[in-house]
Amino acid sequence: MNFNLIPVAHAQTIGGIVDSIIDLLNDYIIPILFAIATIVFLWGVILYITAGGDEEKRKEGRNYIIFGLIGLFVMVAIWGIINVLLDFFDFTNVSAPSLPNLPGRTP
Repeated sequence: MNFNLIPVAHAQTIGGIVDSIIDLLNDYIIPILFAIATIVFLWGVILYITAGGDEEKRKEGRNYIIFGLIGLFVMVAIWGIINVLLDFFDFTNVSAPSLPNLPGRTP
């Protein structure tokens, strides 16, 4: 067994895992979180409108509206900050470093 290739293979495996996690976040989790925050906001609007004179239901609806808006704001703010940092530090062409050709290592 050639132990010189293990760090490269391990780095490629970690890179694949990180790519899978990023794809999972972008394709499934983030849209679901946006949908949940939007539903919470809309549910609050419905509760607020249908409350009539019941001050307790209006307060509950107002709280849902606030929580939904805070959730949407936080997600959009974090998304914006991450994109600004990615553009500022130019992470578009980042790759794992390659190992030098050392004696006893076959490329």
